[in-house]
Amino acid sequence: MAKPVETEPKRKAFDLDDFRKLLQLMEKYGVSEVSMANNDESWKVRRGPRQVAYAPSMPEFAPIAAPVAPVATPTAPAASAPATPAPAAAPAGILITAPTVGTFYAAPSPDDPPFVTVGSVVKADTVVCIIEAMKVFNQIQGEKAGRIVEVLVNSGDAVGFGQPLFRLEP
Repeated sequence: MAKPVETEPKRKAFDLDDFRKLLQLMEKYGVSEVSMANNDESWKVRRGPRQVAYAPSMPEFAPIAAPVAPVATPTAPAASAPATPAPAAAPAGILITAPTVGTFYAAPSPDDPPFVTVGSVVKADTVVCIIEAMKVFNQIQGEKAGRIVEVLVNSGDAVGFGQPLFRLEP
């Protein structure tokens, strides 16, 4: 009898041992997602939930960027408008704002005193805080001279670009 002729090469079946080894390596090295392809076989493996960069911090910026007070003033009756004027809601002074998005730190480390406090006199080159962005700690200078009259954020808070950090009195 004649032996049948194979037209396609034999494919190796899915190897469960290789899959287990891959999972063990991913766990050992902290890898959360792997995609591999070889000819007509491909694997895509993900451990844990899918992570999206900066997704949790996005809602935090919306309330800061859009204050509610200016919206409430036009809807108030005319009699109550003179009792709460708009300029009183925004105290006079110079603002030091965040030059970048990140996490605000008032001190170089948790055990150290803050760079500045209410009453501190600052110059343009005085370091007033640190903003951490993607594991890079940026020292922020006042860029304006004056006396700190108000600290507008707490250490550890997420801040957005242009968000007021300090109020100065010239």
